[in-house]
Amino acid sequence: MKITKLQCDYIWTGSRNWLIVRVRTDAGITGIGEAFPIGPDRAIAETVSYFQSWIEGWDPFDIERVWHELYAGSRFPTGSIITSAISGIDQALWDIKGRALGVPVYELLGGKVRDRIRVYQSPEGETPAELADDARRLVERYGFTALKIGPFAAAADTWPWSRQVDSAEERLAAVRDAVGPDIDIGVDPHAKIFEPVRALEMAERLKPYRPMFFEEPVRPENFEALAKLTAKSPIPIATGEAVFTKFQFRDLLATGAADIIQPDVAATGGLTEMKKIAAMAEAHYVSVAPHNPLGPLASTTNVHFAATAPNFLVLEYHADDVGLRAEVLHEPLKLEDGYVVLPDAPGLGVDLNEEVFEKYPYRDWRRGRPTKPDGMLAFI
Repeated sequence: MKITKLQCDYIWTGSRNWLIVRVRTDAGITGIGEAFPIGPDRAIAETVSYFQSWIEGWDPFDIERVWHELYAGSRFPTGSIITSAISGIDQALWDIKGRALGVPVYELLGGKVRDRIRVYQSPEGETPAELADDARRLVERYGFTALKIGPFAAAADTWPWSRQVDSAEERLAAVRDAVGPDIDIGVDPHAKIFEPVRALEMAERLKPYRPMFFEEPVRPENFEALAKLTAKSPIPIATGEAVFTKFQFRDLLATGAADIIQPDVAATGGLTEMKKIAAMAEAHYVSVAPHNPLGPLASTTNVHFAATAPNFLVLEYHADDVGLRAEVLHEPLKLEDGYVVLPDAPGLGVDLNEEVFEKYPYRDWRRGRPTKPDGMLAFI
């Protein structure tokens, strides 16, 4: 069997594009994967196509060989566009191998260590009461045992810091009161707190409500600054969505900058790299809670990874029974009592509904986006 074509297509969601990568073979088997929409989404699709001449005619079973060729053969390979393209291709190769051998991908990754995957979703709401109501709804409807909230209201950027901290406590307290003591709640400031000392102040204020983790309270580039916060924080610090490949995660782990890492299978290098990163984290006694804000295909890939990682904690997730998410796959993942059931079909175990590509074509994600009062693009 030989690789014959690489392609990347778009599904516009209303706020971003989902980038679906397909690797075709001369045996009629096509593998699918999802690449992260870093921003210049067309650049990622062009990179996937560019890589075709590098590996056309290669055996798709030689996944490690392909990964090394694409990474080491690129100039400045740690750039997010390169790693995103590699991630989508890598996932598709694992899908091909599983389909060809008639086994689920998790069997190829060493076999499962768990039979179901714990997931969490983020409730929405501008006020504490609205946030609490949605949190209660999610728990009642889907049986989630974990949730994640944003501590800031939409207008918080214009508030004094003391009011932002008060508001964060009010939001978490309302959700805790709504769902009770047995539901884990993560807190994600989306890297909006610039100074580590302020992040520590907020962590100490939120401590009584026992958050599951404090995700990316400050920007992730400076591991040393993050490590100082991690050493003092009463809440486990989580980060990793903007950290790419085992090489960057090696530095993060060695610095002691996180208690929980959150690599993204669509950005950090695919399943091949996720397994290596998780093994490194295990040796540092660090858990893995994958970053997963994208489509149902990325969720499926993460489920296969999570099934095989001993130090897996919980997976970010969006229920696939509503809206566009319900249209992408012919048979969405099964969610039972807050856990995803492992698919048992060969490969990733899912197939795309081809109609979605024509129905939801590419759009420029930045046009029409809200801006902050100072004219800067609002952070997502």
